[in-house]
Amino acid sequence: MITVMSAVDEDHRLILAARSGDAIAREALGRRVSRSAYLFAFQLTGDREASRDIAQDGALRFFRYLDRFDPARPIEPWLFQIVRNRVRDLARRAQIRRHESLDALLEHRRPEPAAADHDPAGEAERADLRQRIWQSVARLSDPHREIFLLRDFHHLSYGEIAEVLSIPLGTVMSRLHAARMNLRALLGDDERRFGREGSDR
Repeated sequence: MITVMSAVDEDHRLILAARSGDAIAREALGRRVSRSAYLFAFQLTGDREASRDIAQDGALRFFRYLDRFDPARPIEPWLFQIVRNRVRDLARRAQIRRHESLDALLEHRRPEPAAADHDPAGEAERADLRQRIWQSVARLSDPHREIFLLRDFHHLSYGEIAEVLSIPLGTVMSRLHAARMNLRALLGDDERRFGREGSDR
């Protein structure tokens, strides 16, 4: 399993290689940035076309400032800030259509390989719970949905979330708590099971 630290180290290596003119590293970095930007944009909007445009814009901005970017820092906080601002800009101009099913979003989650003693019935129940969770996530307010995604899906630290959202650390914690409480209320009878799957890590 790739750890957060090893992922940051790999990004560091790719950034330095791309800066030195390595075309392969630049291409790999472009795929990496575009994929992360698209996924977060799609999670926020449910609009494939808008998410592709946002991801392209994020990648262009990243490479425009590549020489100034600190390779010791993780890419996501800076990238997600660009994505969020672009999503808000498009939403204000009513250029985002929230029409996609969250089934499409789940396509981006690669299933874990089945263990030798896997439990098909249990796996089906967990898949159903994940589907219910995503349906409920889609019903959260924009501020609650984005902070839930940043913490519980993308696993950003509280400090990184504060950077992305441009809010104080205390606001991050209170807003995240409110988002989780609202999500649990939306889940209803599934709240107890969600507590086991979605607890803070």
